[in-house]
Formats: sequence, structure tokens, C-alpha cells
Amino acid sequence: MRSRRRTPALPRTARTARTARTARAARKARTARTARAARTARTARAAALAAALLGLLLPLFAFGAPAHAAPAAPAGFRIENGRLLERSGNDFVMRGVNHAHTWYPNQIGSLAHIKAKGANTVRVVLSSGDRWTRNDTADVANVVAQCKRNRLICVLEVHDTTGYGEQSGAVTLSRAADYWIGVQSALTGQEDHVIVNIGNEPYGNTNYASWTADTKAAIQKLRTAGFDHTIMVDAPNWGQDWAFTMRDNAASVFAADPDANTIFSIHMYGVFDTAAEVSDYLNRFVAAELPIVVGEFGHDHSDGNPDEDAILATAQRLGLGYLGWSWSGNGGGVEYLDMVTNFDPNQLTGWGQRLFNGANGIAATAKEAAIYSSSGGDTTPPSTPGTPTASAVTSSSATLTWTAATDATGVTGYDVVRVSGTTETAATTTTGTSATLTGLTPATSHTFAVYARDAAGNRSTRSGTVTVTTASGGSTAACAIGYRVTGEWSGGFQGEIVVRNTGTSAISGWTLRWTFPGSQRVSNLWGGTATQSGADVTVTAASYTANIPASGSVTLGFTATRGTTNPAPTAFTLNGAACTST
Repeated sequence: MRSRRRTPALPRTARTARTARTARAARKARTARTARAARTARTARAAALAAALLGLLLPLFAFGAPAHAAPAAPAGFRIENGRLLERSGNDFVMRGVNHAHTWYPNQIGSLAHIKAKGANTVRVVLSSGDRWTRNDTADVANVVAQCKRNRLICVLEVHDTTGYGEQSGAVTLSRAADYWIGVQSALTGQEDHVIVNIGNEPYGNTNYASWTADTKAAIQKLRTAGFDHTIMVDAPNWGQDWAFTMRDNAASVFAADPDANTIFSIHMYGVFDTAAEVSDYLNRFVAAELPIVVGEFGHDHSDGNPDEDAILATAQRLGLGYLGWSWSGNGGGVEYLDMVTNFDPNQLTGWGQRLFNGANGIAATAKEAAIYSSSGGDTTPPSTPGTPTASAVTSSSATLTWTAATDATGVTGYDVVRVSGTTETAATTTTGTSATLTGLTPATSHTFAVYARDAAGNRSTRSGTVTVTTASGGSTAACAIGYRVTGEWSGGFQGEIVVRNTGTSAISGWTLRWTFPGSQRVSNLWGGTATQSGADVTVTAASYTANIPASGSVTLGFTATRGTTNPAPTAFTLNGAACTST
């Protein structure tokens, strides 16, 4: 399993609090100045527009030249008068969630579930490769394709910039811009469907005054490279802008974009714990005709209790977008920000219920992008997939395979469910026609079936069922596990696991399991594919580690988050059987 949530925004220090109080005390004066400046700017713009129109009309009056058709609207999203518009001129208001794709690449099926809950937008976490595994051009292209198939607008962000200047390993906005240029071929021509969020929370609480110049330079680097997309920029101070750097410099940043196509993103956690703070911040952007979206927010956080009701109500009143954090997979002490449990769309948490189905929530307020809805709604479900067959059944896992379903607009994924009488529970989702189910109870019969989904969220009828009976478990396998910590730092560590085959025959394909005794959460693993549910970790072999010869071994490495203590696991199983520890 991969890391879920970036390091939580740090609690405000005394200096932060003093700065915030001083800023709040000055708000009334700033409000008056902002209003006067906005009126002056609007008057100047109106005068300039009138002069430009007169200059265009005078030659027509003088020479009787024929009128020309208005130029076509620019491709993709654009900003006009502080509003985000589609190519069609439709005023688009984001209503959606964040999805941690870079740490959970196998959960791409979540996009269909997010759409089915009513969202019109998903903000997708990517990595430039500086702190986590790089999402390459092919992967980015697939993410965009999945967004389009599920009729979602795709906001793509690079997470490696998080907390730059304060967070060890964080990279600059310029570095993030280089990443976008490196995957540009996956984005060119997708301006109607994709918004490029240069970098997540690009400064912590150190040296954040540099945000303005760095943001301008990153925007201009992308424009020079040929990006025509709407660009989104996050605020500094871990996204919360308590020092008002973004707020007070937004106009100059917007003016630095030669395409005038930049939207600002504020993240609302503990700093925005009152309705007055939420309203004041957002209203200032609206008054200045500068585009703003709440790119992240939650119902609670380690740095304070945000006023989520005020965020939702204010965004709805002002017609502003919002993207809640996050669909599933949070760790590091903020697991309460999961909207669904274990990526299961049928297990909404309290936060998920509030965001999707509460007052001013997604289900009640989201409108699908015109680029999708203008083509008419698809209400025809896919055909029924074939009855699955089982193979590679062990004491705790089984692989299911089925015949593909068909659909006029394309099947986007499959939902595998566990069946018990008239009750169904989600087992997994996949975009292919096979799935390996792990964590099964040994010596037990399990019944499964499959549904197909299409791009509009239509679901097929259920396939036939297959019943598998797992083997007995608990015997000692011919294996030994060596576990050690190779490095530690505040809040995290790196570990190594050596899997030894102590038997006389080769091991071909394996699944390793263990339980962390503390709050450790795996963020990245090499040598296999990791998933984690609570404290339980499951690792399936990579192609190059799947075969372990007799008396041979393979080595896995991983990084993980931790609490104040870091106790080692005491028991491991390989293919359902216990291993000795060395």
C-alpha cells in the first residue's frame, strides 16, 4: 500500500497566530481598499473596452467594410471576469473530491465510483518522481482517459512540491513545471477536459514570500512550452495562506499569465475554523474578479477544526468550486478524512456522507460539464459479464477471470462482489477481466460475482456466481523472514524485508502478509505491490521477485510513516502459511 496523505499542515505557531490575528485586525481597512481598487479597475477596463470598440467601429462607418464573424472561442477552459468557463461559454463550477492516485495506482476504478456519487470533477494526485514513484506519460494519459470515460473534469496536480522550504525532500514549482513539460504529450489536446494544478501546497511556513515570483515563473515556463490549459495554482503556508501571500498578490500573478487563464486554489483546514474567515477570504477574490476554488478541505484536521458547513454554504452562495479531501486511503493520523472505507463506495464515512449528501453537498449542487452533457445522456447499461472462473486458490487468495462485457460507449471497469445469500459486499474493482482477491479466510467457502460499469456510471446486471474454497492455513511454510529498519526520521522510516526460501523446491509466485503493531503505514514499496487495511499489510510479488529458488531469497524495500514508536512486526505468512523470523 502506498502513502495516502501528504504530511498534515503544521499547527500554527505563535508567530503564525500573531500574524493571522494582525491580518484579521487589518481586514476592514483592506476591504475598503480592495473595493475601491476593484471599482477603479472595473472603470478602467470599461473605458479601455469602449475605446477599443470605437476604434474597431470607426473604420466600418467610414469605409462601409463588411462585418466579420466573431472569432471562435478558445479551445478548452478559460477565465473571464473571474469565472471559469468551458469552450461553450458554460459557467463551470467544480464539485468533486481528491483522489490519491500516485499512492494507489490500482484504484483507478475509484473514478467511476466518484462519478456515481454525483461529482463532476476529480483532483488527481500525481508524482514527479522526486518523492514518490513517478507517474509517467502513459499513466497520465490513462488517468485522463478514465476521467473522460467517467465524464469527469480532471484536475491533475504534482504532490512533490508539498511544503517546500519546510518539508524535507519537497521540490520547487520550477521542478514541477519541468515534470508537466515531460508528460506534455499526454495533455496536448485535452484542454476541454484537464486543468493543470502546477504543484500541491508549494510552500510551508518558511520563505513563503517567494511564492509570488516562483508561481509567476512556473506559469510562464508552461506557457512558453505551449500549454494552453487553464492553470491552477495552490496557496503557500501548506495551502492555507494564513499570511495572505496569495490573496494579496493574486492580481499580479494573474496578470503575469500571458493567456490570462489562471485559477487560484485555497486549502481550508484549521486556519478556516470560523464562517467569518471563510467568507472574508473567498469574498475578496470575488470582489476583485479573480477566480478561486477551494482545492482541498475537510471536516476536521490536526491543526484545528475547519468550518465545513460554512465552506460548503459560502461556495454555493458565491458559485465557487470545491474539492474535498479525500476519497480514501488517508494515513498518518488523518484517516478520518476518508470519504469511503477501504475504497469501498458502499461504505460512506460520516465525512463522505456530509460532503456527498448533506446540505450544499455534491449530490445536490453538482452539474456535469457541458462537454459531456451536451452529447446527451447514456442510460443503457453494459451487457452482463461472463460467470467468473477461479484459479490459483490458496489458503487466503484466489484469482477470478471472466468474459468481458460490451457497451456502446465502452466498459470502464468491473466491480467484484462477495455474495452471501441476498447480501453483497464489495470485494475489489478492476479495469481488466481478472482480479486476485487476497485476505480470504482459510478453509472457507467464498462466493463471488461481477458487475460491469460504463462511462456514464451505468451498471450491468450481475454475472453468475463462482464459489471457491480456500485451503487450510496455519502450517509453517519453508520460509524465513528477516525484517529490519534501515533508517528513521521524524514521522517516517525506511525498512527492508528479506524473504528466504528454506525449502527444497522453488517458490513460484507468493503473497506475504504481516501486521504492524504500531501506527505504521507503508507509503512506497519496491520488489512487490503493497496494499494495507488498517495495520494489516499484504504484498504480492513483482514479476522479478516472483520466483524464489530453493535456498534462495528476495529482498523488499519500503518507506513508511510512523508514530512516536516504531515496533517491528512479530509474525509473517507466505501464501497463507507462517514463516519463521530471523
